[in-house]
Order: sequence, then C-alpha cells, then structure tokens
Amino acid sequence: MSRVRATWGRRLAGLGVALLAGVVDASPVHARQPAQPSSTEQRLRQQQNELDKLRRERSDLEARMTELQRSARSLADEVRNLEAQRQTTRRLVAALDKQLETINDEVIKAGTELARAERELDGKRSALHRRMVEIYKRGSLYDVEAMLSAQSFAGLVARYKYLHELALNDRNLVRRVEGLRDQIATQRKLLVRLQDEVSRNRQEKDREARRLAQLESRKERNLTAVQLTAQRTRNRLQQLSRDESRIANAISALETARRRAEMSPNARPAAPSTIRTGDLGRLAWPVDGTIIYRFGRVINPNNTTTRWNGIGIGANPGTSVKSISAGEVVLADNVGTYGPTVIVQHGGGDYSVYGSLQNIAVRRGQQVTKGQIIGTVGATDPELPPHLHFEIRPRGRAIDPLEYLRAKR
Repeated sequence: MSRVRATWGRRLAGLGVALLAGVVDASPVHARQPAQPSSTEQRLRQQQNELDKLRRERSDLEARMTELQRSARSLADEVRNLEAQRQTTRRLVAALDKQLETINDEVIKAGTELARAERELDGKRSALHRRMVEIYKRGSLYDVEAMLSAQSFAGLVARYKYLHELALNDRNLVRRVEGLRDQIATQRKLLVRLQDEVSRNRQEKDREARRLAQLESRKERNLTAVQLTAQRTRNRLQQLSRDESRIANAISALETARRRAEMSPNARPAAPSTIRTGDLGRLAWPVDGTIIYRFGRVINPNNTTTRWNGIGIGANPGTSVKSISAGEVVLADNVGTYGPTVIVQHGGGDYSVYGSLQNIAVRRGQQVTKGQIIGTVGATDPELPPHLHFEIRPRGRAIDPLEYLRAKR
C-alpha cells in the first residue's frame, strides 16, 4: 500500500510541476510597445522649430546690415534694420521664456513620476523579499506536499489553482520590479537632460538679453546720428542755396553792368565771347577726373534732394585746374560751401565757375588765357571727396557743362 502511494505521489508531483511550469511558461509576455512622443515633447519640438526660424530671420537681417554697411548706405535704413533685429530678438527672448516654462513643467512632472516609481519600487521589493523568504523557509517540495495532502480530487484541483495563481503573482511581481527599475533609470536620464536644457535655455536667454540691450543702444545711437545728419543736411542745403544765390547774383550784377556799359553813348564795341557755338562738345576739361555728381537734381542716400548748377569732377587734392577759355577773372574769393571760387567772364555774357579749390592762383581783374592754371583741386566740402565744382553759364544761365566738354573715351 505504501509503495502504491509513493508511486502515485511521484506521478502527481511530476504532473503538478509540469503543469506549473507549463502555466508559468505559457503566461503571456507582453511585448514592450514603442514609446509615443508625449504632448510636452511635441510642444518642445514646436518651440524649438520656432526658435530656429527666428534665428534664421535674424541672421538674414544681420546679413542685410552687413550689406548696408559695405555699400553707400543711409543711416535711416540701418535704423530700420536695427529695429527689425530688435523686434526679432525680443520675440526670440519671449520664445525662450515660453520654452523654459515648458521645460520646468516637464521637470516637475518627471520628478513626481520618479518619486512615485521609487516609492512603488520600494514596496514591490519588500513584497518580493518576503516571498523569497517564505519560499526558502517552505523548501523546494512544498508545492508537491500541498498537492499530495489533498483529501480528494476536487481538493487537488483547488490546491493546484491556488498554486497556479501564486506562481503567476510571483512572476508579475518580478516583472513589475524590473519594469520599475527600468522606468526609474529612464526618468533619471530624462531629468538630467531636462536640467541640461534648462541650463542651456538660461544661458541662451542671457545672451539674447545682452544682444537686445546692445541693439537698443545701437538703435538709439543711430537715431541720434540720423537726426544730426538730417539737421546737417538741412543746414548744408540751406547754405548751398544761399551760396548759389550769391554766385547767381554776382553774375547777374556783372551782366547788368556789362549791358549798361554797352548801351552807353561812348561805349566801345563789346568783344565777342571766347566760347563759341562751335565749341560744343570740344572744350578741354578743366581737370582730368571722374564725375562724382551731375548737373540738375540729385537724390541723396538720405532721400534729400540737391540741385547742382554744375558738375563735380573728382581728382586728387592739389591737381591743377585750368581755364576752359580766355577771359577776365571777375571773382576770386571764398564763397561759403563753394569754398575758394574763381569766376571767369569770357565775353558776350558767358561765364565759367570753378569752385571747391584748394588755393587760387589768379586775382580779380586778371586776364587769363585758355588752359592757364587758375588754382588747384581742394576738399572744402566735408560731405564729398576732393573735387572741382565746375559750371558754364552762357548769358548767365546755368547749363549742363558736359554739353561743351569733350567726350571722354
């Protein structure tokens, strides 16, 4: 009888262990699903894209500013560019503030999740420790003994179900401990990354705040410069207008005196002009150089308008200036913005004007010949490079001198 009982015991033990092993092995192992990006991560990514867009916009503005500074520029254009940069930088700082707020929220959330996971892990580890102690104390044959001590087949099935549920619970406990351990490691890495992001965000915000202060200071300086330049330009235009009137009045007075002299009873026949109609396009240039401004109205870079009664011929300071034709020097004096100026009367009411000279080599009342040196090129106008201001006034009326000068090849 005892031998039969032992044989059935071994068979039932083997069956129970096999069933337990089969149940444990057959328990479903859930595949780990790939993590989906959270709404916070999506928001951070959108904010980063916005920051990158703002940086590109500011880079374009800085490139435009460099281009303005390399070319003949208007301070007003620079002020507008600086204002655009300032607005972009202000938006960049606001975007960084928003990003920092999002990151801080994520840090708080990650810290809370980490603390919760650590508390749960401590509890699960304690439970797992107790189970291990219980299993060790009961020994390796406890399950078999529990099943063999059943008084009936129904009792055997009930004990088997209990042991089955106990094994599943133990496995789930182990899996949960492993999952919590992985979750805590992930949360700690996330916290480190977020803390780095916070540090980087604050450093970049500090840089942008300094840049914003510099842009505002630079804009104020340029605005002041624009106002000063505008005032200087207005003063200069007013002075130019006064000086042009002075030249025109001087020539008008000379013409009036000449006509009166011609109409007097004992007047000698007036000498014809040494500048003839056949000289159109044939006269030699008073100085070799390049034209820096032309006859007529010229729009300046600051959107002001200057009306020139002659042309500006750029040349090195000290270059000799020659009379285009024979005549009499009727003015050799300093004329405001014109600087040292010589006016030659060629007869018949024709005049030539030579301004912005460095020095004058003739005197009033002196007769000069064609090609005679009457002075040298100067730099009397601070707004322009060294040049000769040259006019031709047939019958006292200003015309484009290029009509008379020989065309350059």
